[in-house]
Amino acid sequence: MNNREIKCVGIVVKPNNQEAWKTACELSEWFNTRGVTTLGDPRLAADICDAETAEARQFKDEADLIVVLGGDGTMISTTRLTGEREILVLGINYGSLGYLTEFRIEEMFDAIKLILEDSYVVDRRMMLEAEHWRAGKLLAKGRVLNDVVINKAALARIIEIDVKLDGLAVNRFRADGLIVSTPTGSTAYNLSAGGPIIYPSMNAVVITPICPFTLTNRPIVVPDVAQIEMKLVNNSGEVVLTLDGQIGHDMNLNDVVKIRKSATTFNLVSPPNRNYFDVLRNKLKWGR
Repeated sequence: MNNREIKCVGIVVKPNNQEAWKTACELSEWFNTRGVTTLGDPRLAADICDAETAEARQFKDEADLIVVLGGDGTMISTTRLTGEREILVLGINYGSLGYLTEFRIEEMFDAIKLILEDSYVVDRRMMLEAEHWRAGKLLAKGRVLNDVVINKAALARIIEIDVKLDGLAVNRFRADGLIVSTPTGSTAYNLSAGGPIIYPSMNAVVITPICPFTLTNRPIVVPDVAQIEMKLVNNSGEVVLTLDGQIGHDMNLNDVVKIRKSATTFNLVSPPNRNYFDVLRNKLKWGR
């Protein structure tokens, strides 16, 4: 048992998806008839609650459970609604892949009933905190579930990034960019760039160069307790720092990005009848 009472549920809906909106309306009424308060009630189509329009502070302060009706992008954006609290997240797949939103729509109410009965399994996913520094000044910070990426604009030449691990020099990467990925994100951009798949519960982070100039510059897996520092030491065009592929910041020469493990985990409710290798085989067509 998890000893968690669900009193307030936040509903996050994939934008411009009418079927997800209809389900959200039904779900809101279902919770309200059982005495559970809901946030982000989509009473009208114009009131659809997604991660960009929701009252984020209310989600962070009040929600015990967030139900996500969408795809992986909607799920990733939900990380910005969880704050520092241990909020449960249930993903219902209304996207194309559904790698993180593992439950099918027909499984939704059975899964919610198990949560309300305090009978469920939580998959605690590690997240990273990233800070963008310029001339000793903190410009921006954020938390990611998948990855932190520095990459060039389409017409820029190769960029150079100095990487340190706990203050120790690792390498100067000459490449189109660099990916720092969590185990969850290892099957996203990292995998496309030739990085390894990392089991979700591993205490590790992977650093993967994007199209490196020197082919001996291969991905490296490092402990998740280490602090990673990336410094842009040469660029001949536009360079962008992106957090989970959704938040972007322009980078200048000598800007520094500092990355460390977040103290907060992303707490996914897992289907009892599937495991990680089922997901790899069925969602990513692994080995086929």
